[in-house]
Amino acid sequence: MSHEKRTLEFYVLSAFFVLFVLFLYGPLSAILILSFQGPNGGLTFPLNGVSLHWFANLFERQAVGDFGGSFRRSFMLGLMVMIVTVVVSLLAGLAFRRKFVGATALFYLSVASLVVPSIIISLGIGVLFQQVGLRPSWYGSAFGAHLTWTLPFGVLIMFAVFNRFSPSYEEAARDLGATSWQTFAHVLLPMIAPSLIGVGLFGFTLSYDEFARTLMTAGTFNTLPLEIYGMTTNVTTPVLYALGTVTTLFSFLVIAATLGIIVWLGRRRTRG
Repeated sequence: MSHEKRTLEFYVLSAFFVLFVLFLYGPLSAILILSFQGPNGGLTFPLNGVSLHWFANLFERQAVGDFGGSFRRSFMLGLMVMIVTVVVSLLAGLAFRRKFVGATALFYLSVASLVVPSIIISLGIGVLFQQVGLRPSWYGSAFGAHLTWTLPFGVLIMFAVFNRFSPSYEEAARDLGATSWQTFAHVLLPMIAPSLIGVGLFGFTLSYDEFARTLMTAGTFNTLPLEIYGMTTNVTTPVLYALGTVTTLFSFLVIAATLGIIVWLGRRRTRG
């Protein structure tokens, strides 16, 4: 069996890819390694022993920082943003399949927040809530600020999905006597389900990690990114690295679970 000879361009691109991966995950690997410091370990190399001490310390009462509460708030906020992003993006994608007056202006208005600095949006929403007499909170003003970040991505993804979606499937279902709701539930929705899951993953991860749009809108209680930022000026032990490792692994688990669901849906549709 003959093998194609590798060209110089292949090795150059391979080296570039390796450097890119090191640049992307190098800082993350440093945090991962330092989180396994011994009980007397510090914040820098070299390691002073190896243990799980700082992971166990996460579940103890801390003098500074509210790990559990901030994680629960970020998780619930991410779920709320995910659900709204999926529903609104789906409805927008369905609506824009047909032309209507003002569609172009509405489209540009819906994605305009992507070009506005995040901190400006955070400040504006926080001031607006105060002006109308509402207290900024992670479930109110921060929720709205996160939607200005996730909805444009969700809408753009659904536009791309429906631009490639052939209406012949829906026409065939209607020819067989299916109602509009039956066509949507049994034909359209199963076919675009993987894309909707992707939109949901986008919404959750963007919200879960968001800092700038939460800074002026979270109110009294911090989300996890704000809590970690605040701890960088107060916590001087590797427990901060342990928290970063745990939250990073959680993010990867969410991504892996989402990809698993997409693969399962694809195989189920193939068998069907």
